[in-house]
Order: sequence, then structure tokens, then C-alpha cells
Amino acid sequence: MKPEPEQRITLHGFNNLTKSLSFNMYDICYTKTKKEREAYIEYINEQYNADRLTKILKNVSDIIGAHVLNIAQQDYVPQGASVTVLVSEGPVVEVPDASYDESPGPLPDNVVLQLDKSHITVHTYPEYHPDEGISTFRADIDVSTCGEISPLKALNYLIHSFDTDIITIDYRTRGFTRDISGHKLFIDHEISSIQNYIPDEEQDLYDMIDVNVYQENIFHTKCKLKQFDLDNYLFGYTKDKLSPQEQQEITERLKLEMDEIYYGKNIDRS
Repeated sequence: MKPEPEQRITLHGFNNLTKSLSFNMYDICYTKTKKEREAYIEYINEQYNADRLTKILKNVSDIIGAHVLNIAQQDYVPQGASVTVLVSEGPVVEVPDASYDESPGPLPDNVVLQLDKSHITVHTYPEYHPDEGISTFRADIDVSTCGEISPLKALNYLIHSFDTDIITIDYRTRGFTRDISGHKLFIDHEISSIQNYIPDEEQDLYDMIDVNVYQENIFHTKCKLKQFDLDNYLFGYTKDKLSPQEQQEITERLKLEMDEIYYGKNIDRS
């Protein structure tokens, strides 16, 4: 059974499908000295501390129409933070057509959609290379929902919430629900690509690759910024402080790091 965009499926009881979105973002920086590395980690800890991450997850809850039941948040020493939000069903209103459409979701607003008990989590992972002067920051966000709305509707907001060089996104449905005739539904909405949930103006900024397993309802998209300006990757100074040779060497190191993260493998360019 494949619903039309404007059609609502009549279910036997509640929608028992679980829909999970995993959003990973990476920020890359060149930190030449130990002092620069420490300053970068301190900056990341300030920018993405548990309080700010909690605000982001609360906005995600608003977008998917959830009530927050419980929040557990923690900042770690020397670096990193985690937040877990337990959410429950929001007020049930008429589900709009957009809940079925492959289209970007809203930014935070008065959005109310149907959801059952579920959770949203975020963990951060600041990290640096011991020798090569590369520092990275990764935020790992999982949005797991039950009911009619897809967590993909929170994707647009998440992209706007972080400064990202590389993004990897996974989406899948698990379990099944039934229509009133008893027919099993292993997915309740059409989807051909996660990219369809990313606004065109954002897509224009990235190179993108899809790896989808349609028969298993597993979707994967990864994104890497197209434009490269070395000034955006230096911490505490600009490229005019470097010689042309230094600029070239640092650029090659940064691009190699980004390519290895993007393609998910070590690359030998010797």
C-alpha cells in the first residue's frame, strides 16, 4: 500500500513503526601548536556545551510535536557533552500533507504533529591528531520516533544548528504496523532519498553521495562542502600570516582529512 501525498492511512490501532534519524556533523580545523589545539577544544566546549545542545534538542522536539518528559545532560572533562531527551506524544491534530511529502522540514515554529514515546540524544566528540595539526569536532544526534511523522522533518533545522564541513545522515524504519485490513506496512511514506528533505540552497553548498538499500528501508546520505577557504580552517589567525608553501601544505592536509572522513577510509597520497 503506497499512500498518496494527501492521503492518510487508516490503521488498526496505533502506528507501531519506529523511524530513526542519525545525524553526524564534522567540523575540521588546523591547529598548529598545542596551545592552538587547547584553545580550539575550549572554544568547542563553550559553543556546544550541554546547555546549548539541550536547547537544540528542545527545538527538535517542537518540530516533531513532542512533549519533553525528562532531560539528562552532562558536560565532560576534559571535553565533550551529552544530552538525552525522553519525549512523549504531543497534542494530536490533523496531520498536514507535508508529513508524507519528501520535502524539507520547518525551522522552529508552532508545529504540532503526532508522536508517541521516543527519545532524542546528542553526544559530542572533540578530537585532535597528535602529530599532523588537525583537530576535529563531531556531533552525533539520534532522533527516534513512533507515529506518523518522520524525524527527517527535523533535518533542515539540525543542518542550520551547526557549522558543518561534512555531514553523514542515516534514516531507517523498523518494525511494522497494520492497516485496518490487517496488511502489514513496513514503511508508511514514500522516500527515494534523504536529499529531498534538504533545502535546495543547502544542497547547492555540498557534494553529496547516496547509498540506499530500498528493499530494507535503509537510507544513507553524506555531504561535503564544495567551497574551500583556508581562512575558515585556521584558528586564531588568517592565511596571510603564512607563506605560500605553508598555505599549500596545510590545505593539502585539511582536504585529505575531509576526504577520508567523507569516503570513510584512509587515503594514501604519497
